Amino acid sequence: MNDLSKESKDQSADKNPVPKVTGIGGIFFFSEDPEETKKWYATNLGLEVNEWGSSFEFRNAHQPDEINYLQWSPFKQDSDYFSPSKKEFMVNCRVQQIEALVEKLKANGVTVVDEITSYDYGKFVHLMDPDGNKIELWEPVDRVFTEMGGKTTK
Repeated sequence: MNDLSKESKDQSADKNPVPKVTGIGGIFFFSEDPEETKKWYATNLGLEVNEWGSSFEFRNAHQPDEINYLQWSPFKQDSDYFSPSKKEFMVNCRVQQIEALVEKLKANGVTVVDEITSYDYGKFVHLMDPDGNKIELWEPVDRVFTEMGGKTTK
């Protein structure tokens, strides 16, 4: 086993993982007509769409029995969900140890837009990068989506 794969294996088994981003959790963008956009993607690219967009299903590399999700969502052009960013998109990053990560971000002078909010499907907080992009951090509880069922894009 090379050093890189040993390090990855050791971190995945760690009871107290490092606070960091672990992947992309979603891609959100403005659309003049989100319903038509979803319909176009469903018809032309085969996305399974729902009221929020499309949930992409994938497997956790360290726990292959675990299903993870990435959300693709068009937002109405006049939505203020991306505020204070003036950009036309927002990326959601999957994270581990969100509370410790927010402490680290604040200590580094990063603008954290709001407080951590908890839902049954995970915890969320928003920050701004140096280019004025709003980033959504999500510590997911993927099993909630799995238990809900529903069609996903695979």
